[in-house]
Amino acid sequence: MAARILGCRMATAWLADSMTSGSGDTTVELPMFPLGSVLFPAMPLPLRVFEPRYLAMLQDILSDEAAEFGVVLIERGQEVGGGEQRFPLGTVARISEVSTGEGFVGLLAQGTDRFEVVEWLAEAPYPRAAVRMIPDLEWDPDLHERRVQSEALVRRTLAKASEFDDQRWPSTIGLSEDPVASLWQLAAIAPLGPMDQLALLGADNPRRLLDSIFTSTQDAGESIDAWPDEMV
Repeated sequence: MAARILGCRMATAWLADSMTSGSGDTTVELPMFPLGSVLFPAMPLPLRVFEPRYLAMLQDILSDEAAEFGVVLIERGQEVGGGEQRFPLGTVARISEVSTGEGFVGLLAQGTDRFEVVEWLAEAPYPRAAVRMIPDLEWDPDLHERRVQSEALVRRTLAKASEFDDQRWPSTIGLSEDPVASLWQLAAIAPLGPMDQLALLGADNPRRLLDSIFTSTQDAGESIDAWPDEMV
């Protein structure tokens, strides 16, 4: 519970800061796909699209050279049906594969750039927003040891969590050789809730991201250690 409250506070603090210290005045319009999970840069996003509004979105964007849409975390509500409230921080998803099934379109996208929502626009019929892109992190070679420590902790905690519940990512999963991409991937595979992940997505430098990954994963590990006692 404490870890979830901390994650909520960190995410709220980033969102408050971002409204006053944006990365520039240039905005672009993006079709949006609110989800119940956080998409990080350098991470895959498989989706099954069946709602008419999002099928219309795909029809509009697949003809573009870079077929992209924005993904934001739903603050309140559900993925299906509309009417949800959304957090104003997200990641661009670039479509790489499309397939069709009975009653749905399957797609695979990849997280690329982060953004903050400046304004939600009228739906047409899918959600749209004017967004401001957030500059990517710049790697600091002095962080190598801290990165190794954080990765080891995340993998140990994932292995521990998998003893009690199925995890989306195995503890042995490979990471990118690009240092910044591997940081985002480490944030994505850590066994954390969406509010903690949203706080990580808002990191403004690699040191802060690594420190937050380490601290949040430590908290998650302590919660996992308490699971056997709670099950008695």
